[in-house]
Amino acid sequence: MNIGQKVLQELRKEITMTEYDRYIKNLQYDEKSSRSNLIYYVASNTLIAKWVNTKYSDKLSHLFEVHTGVKPDIEITLNKIKKESKTYSTNTEQKSNNKSTKLNPSFTFDSFIVGESNQFAYTTSKSAAEKPGQQYNPLFLYGGVGLGKTHLLQAIGNYHLNMGKTVIYTTLEQFMNSFISHLRSQTMDRFRDKFRECDLLLIDDVQFLSGKEQTQEEFFHTFNELHNAKKQIVLTSDRQPNKIAGLVDRLKSRFEWGLMADIQPPGLETKIAIIEKKCELDGIRLDKDIIDYIATNMGDNIREIEGTLIKLNALGSMLNQPITMEFTKNAIKDQLKEKRESISIDDIVKIISKELNIKPSDIKSKKRTKNVVNARRIVIYLARNLTPNSMPQIALYFGMKDHTAISHTMKKINEIIENDANFKIQLEELSNKINSN
Repeated sequence: MNIGQKVLQELRKEITMTEYDRYIKNLQYDEKSSRSNLIYYVASNTLIAKWVNTKYSDKLSHLFEVHTGVKPDIEITLNKIKKESKTYSTNTEQKSNNKSTKLNPSFTFDSFIVGESNQFAYTTSKSAAEKPGQQYNPLFLYGGVGLGKTHLLQAIGNYHLNMGKTVIYTTLEQFMNSFISHLRSQTMDRFRDKFRECDLLLIDDVQFLSGKEQTQEEFFHTFNELHNAKKQIVLTSDRQPNKIAGLVDRLKSRFEWGLMADIQPPGLETKIAIIEKKCELDGIRLDKDIIDYIATNMGDNIREIEGTLIKLNALGSMLNQPITMEFTKNAIKDQLKEKRESISIDDIVKIISKELNIKPSDIKSKKRTKNVVNARRIVIYLARNLTPNSMPQIALYFGMKDHTAISHTMKKINEIIENDANFKIQLEELSNKINSN
């Protein structure tokens, strides 16, 4: 059994048999085309290729790293001959001025949904693309996982590729692995030529520079060479430079030379707009109530949401069933179960007390003032819907004799929802905030 098949067998232990049989079982490892840092698998159809790439590429990459010590990119093709195949990967190889870069061509400024949470990052990214090496150099984008940092980073790259510029896009991990490989083979001149003779350098996940002294030293000199030549540098991280532990001061200082722009979790309206746009781009038809349900319940990780949309579309096609609300709930119930198990009633009380400006102790007390009763009802309703707690468990949390009071509260809240659209929207917003934490 080759290593590609061994990895698939190990993945089998981490997922359900249904998922394995439906998506993984018939993948073929393309040993001839694969190399240590780039692995190819062949899928039987487009839907499976997209789904495997979205859902399992990170797991496959990790399992290869365990076996080989190198964490490769994973690409899913529809043809055993790599050069003639259509590839579904987070990164699509392109050529620019004889230098290879990896960018997803769908990551453009036009396909990025702008809202209050990302307006500043979007505007500064577009400015950096239009006026490279001038006003914002470096541009440092930071924020949580799946909020759009990589999309904006690659949108800048695609903008420059269309102008015929030399673009290098890489993750920090790939930069480090390349550095170590060239260092060992005593070919550092080739490494430096690649990274210092480009018009635009895009580095994803620079927080992984933490504690890597040799890599930091090399990156420091690469940064200086490009900056002195007025070449644009764009970096992403999950946190600000001054919060990256193990990062030398001179790099922290340089990262702050230009402009730092953060991306916050999207509000409900922005999430809905993102889902609608993804559906439009991928040809997925969903009713408005299904889109609202996904936006309210799936959290803020846009990559995870996109994976959910692909899953719904794939299941609908395979089973030849329309994507109804019931179908959607059944399809993503395991994902929602995982989220519910990670949310506690204390988490809900903390967020609701902050949002409604009421002390947590008051919510848990016997007070009957109007604003406290309203807050307590909301906590009970959300606890029942967002956590695995039963009504008796919630009653115990609030020191109630039995679950009948919880049942009465749920009935009352549902009546208010039916008659008050604003209250329903408020609940959706609060639910969204809880799922985001």
